[in-house]
Amino acid sequence: MQFGISPPAFARSLRARSSLLATLCAATAAALAGCGEVATLPVSAGTGPEPTLPPPNRTLIPTIKVAPAKGWPSGTTPQSAPGTHVSAFATGLDHPRWLYVLPNGDVLVAETNAPPKPDDNRGIRGWVMSKQKAKAGAGGPSANRITLLRDTSGTGVAASRSVLIEGLNSPFGMILVGHDLYVADSDAVLRFPYSDGDTHITAPGAKVVDLPAGRINHHWTKNLIANADGSKLYVTVGSNSNVAENGIEAETGRAAIWEVDTKSGTHRVFASGLRNANGLVWEPSSGALWAVVNERDEIGSDLVPDYLTSVRDGAFYGWPYCYYGSHVDDRVKPQRPDLVATAIVPDYALGPHTASLGLASSAGTSLPAAFANGMFVGQHGSWNRDPLSGYKVIFVPFADGKPASAPVDVLTGFVSADGNAYGRPVGVALDRHGALLVADDVGNVVWRVTSQ
Repeated sequence: MQFGISPPAFARSLRARSSLLATLCAATAAALAGCGEVATLPVSAGTGPEPTLPPPNRTLIPTIKVAPAKGWPSGTTPQSAPGTHVSAFATGLDHPRWLYVLPNGDVLVAETNAPPKPDDNRGIRGWVMSKQKAKAGAGGPSANRITLLRDTSGTGVAASRSVLIEGLNSPFGMILVGHDLYVADSDAVLRFPYSDGDTHITAPGAKVVDLPAGRINHHWTKNLIANADGSKLYVTVGSNSNVAENGIEAETGRAAIWEVDTKSGTHRVFASGLRNANGLVWEPSSGALWAVVNERDEIGSDLVPDYLTSVRDGAFYGWPYCYYGSHVDDRVKPQRPDLVATAIVPDYALGPHTASLGLASSAGTSLPAAFANGMFVGQHGSWNRDPLSGYKVIFVPFADGKPASAPVDVLTGFVSADGNAYGRPVGVALDRHGALLVADDVGNVVWRVTSQ
């Protein structure tokens, strides 16, 4: 034998090495999942207009604590706020993440998951992170479709469902402007023709504008909203990394909200330094654009709070160089003190690592009077905090166009007593009756919250 080993012995050697590698990887995963630090402050300390921001606590091994995705036991639901009731509007969906209610009351849901990202989180650390994402329920292939749900009987249950658009590329945001339905794929904004009552669109989508994507595409969820006359779209484009560790060149056009002309597709950066903005809302009393933003990871369980903020034209919100104004992140090299000096302080903190994604104004809600003026926020839940944070839907009361008091829990109970995730809330929207709809991408349910 040329290599001095018989084929059976060679095969046994390969099996032994593969087994050893698998054991080492598993041990590494267990070590990473079990190490890190623990929060010293409650989530409430990192919530509100003036959150507590302790010194960074950067550890060699980042904190990894995930609620394993289990789904809802038969007959169970989340717990809703006093004076409200929760029930399932639709079940048996495939990773529903985002919602949009059409003028006729039909509910669109993006059944979607991450696109292939071969260069994101490579190496052992990347392998560990991919395992943790799968544990959290985010590891499967994307259904790549927009499904239409219709309550045909007025009972608050979607008795009819159909695939409105299929063959998409990890779709997320949706908005109807006249007879044009815009969909934000992970790599482009597409326009589809829509007529009232349509249940299936066969026409191919016309590309309005390409969006930053590529082989990393770290924050792939793109959302959009239109201005009052439908001439402009505002599109969220998340960062390509945690804190620009792939180089600032990889962040071109990212960590921003774009303004896109619906006719020509020309675009500009409307606001920047927003690490991963998702939900977008026009605040009804002021007309200002508001967004929820996911902040950076791996500097401690108490940092950095995600936030809800008004978004100013031309403003810079800190990422990656700093957070909450002039709090410099020294992991980023080289620094940009000129940009740090201009960084806007967000309006309202939503707690560290809560993964606040969904956002909906409560204008027109039929829920109790306590929810009449403010915003609902879907908090998908943490992976980089011990103990867990998020995993619920909250309401932030507003007065005079700004947050006015502490948040109120609207929907809880997504995590079991032993730390498993029955569900994880994402998108939120009001239906035509003013009830609150919540997309749950682990439970594969759209929940509906009403007054009792």
